Amino acid sequence: MKTVWPLLVFATLSASVLANDAASSTSTDGSAIKQARLRQNAAIVRGDLAEIAAYWTDDVTICRGLGAQLAGKPAYLELFAADAKSAERIVYQRQPTSIEVSSVWPLAFETGQWQGHLGSEQGATVIGGRYSAQWVKRGDRWLIRSEVFVALEGSGPGLQMKAAP
Repeated sequence: MKTVWPLLVFATLSASVLANDAASSTSTDGSAIKQARLRQNAAIVRGDLAEIAAYWTDDVTICRGLGAQLAGKPAYLELFAADAKSAERIVYQRQPTSIEVSSVWPLAFETGQWQGHLGSEQGATVIGGRYSAQWVKRGDRWLIRSEVFVALEGSGPGLQMKAAP
């Protein structure tokens, strides 16, 4: 029994250290994802297409707020490029409310609220709702692999937008 006791203490301490390291890693990764989202928001405000796209995987997929679906970075980027040329530009902002990082795989799940503002980030909110995103860690960077937006409210020009059948 005397030889078992030190082994139990060592095993307990080792498990505790590993659990703390995993929690610290997921916390750091969660912060990195939140910062990436905020940087992407800033790029959207500036209309910096290259930086907006820098946060997506090449095979990113999206289900837009009113139901239209797209696949691939070029198709998603074209949405932002077309909107930048529009007289009624909509500036989209995502506000994360929860980020869960897997302790097993290089994956994370983000949820939050989104809004589309007319003309600038201070413009009237014309459409908004909730979103979720899957993030994947590639090397030391977190990238968005997939996003789903659901429009739940609208006003003004947002009411003219049509939902996909």
